[in-house]
Amino acid sequence: MQEHYAIVVGGGTGTRMGSDTPKQFLPLNGIPVAMHAIRAFHNSKYSPQIVVVIPSAQHGYWSELCEKYNFDIPHVVASGGKSRFESVKNGLAAVQLRCTDLSQSLIAVHDAARPLIAPTLIDATFDQAARYGAAALAIQSTNSVRLKSSNGLKNNAYPRQQVYLMQTPQTFNGVILSESYKLDEDNAFTDDASVVEKKGYPITLVDGDTRNIKITFPEDLRIAAILSGTYSGCTPDDTQ
Repeated sequence: MQEHYAIVVGGGTGTRMGSDTPKQFLPLNGIPVAMHAIRAFHNSKYSPQIVVVIPSAQHGYWSELCEKYNFDIPHVVASGGKSRFESVKNGLAAVQLRCTDLSQSLIAVHDAARPLIAPTLIDATFDQAARYGAAALAIQSTNSVRLKSSNGLKNNAYPRQQVYLMQTPQTFNGVILSESYKLDEDNAFTDDASVVEKKGYPITLVDGDTRNIKITFPEDLRIAAILSGTYSGCTPDDTQ
């Protein structure tokens, strides 16, 4: 019987948000950003077992938030590392403690700062990972893409139909993800798909959604509120 897991990674510090509160804990539509992501996984068809990865120093604060918002969706909390790579590795270790057979498991990795992920997209990555072993959400670029050189922009633009912007969740067979995260950390690892590709496994792209934004800057909270249909004209300060 196949087992389903989700590692929700929340290691943000709030630096680019200009806030003392890490972005995954900022309120959106009445609850912290991370809780939206967790709820989406819980409400998906596969309803995976959830591991939430946050820095050790924030575990107590997370417990307080769960109590404050009556957030009772079952999940396990794991400690974040110094990098996203280390945080996912720690989340994977927590999964392995609970998993009876990695070869029969599917593990999704998702950014806690992507609160608007739709359960249907989560299901789609699990479906494709079950067929092909590794699947990741991505959207095709609608913009012209150029590389910068020391002398300015390079002359040749990349064909936009060949350029994809990666999103999460990215979902993998448990053995594939486990074997990939035995690699040494590399600056070229920008997401989990890049780690798995470095190990030699192909990635199946699944159509993502432009609404599946990542909360990075203060205006992203306003955009997320608009996209979810609850925007009331708040300012970044009002959301903290």
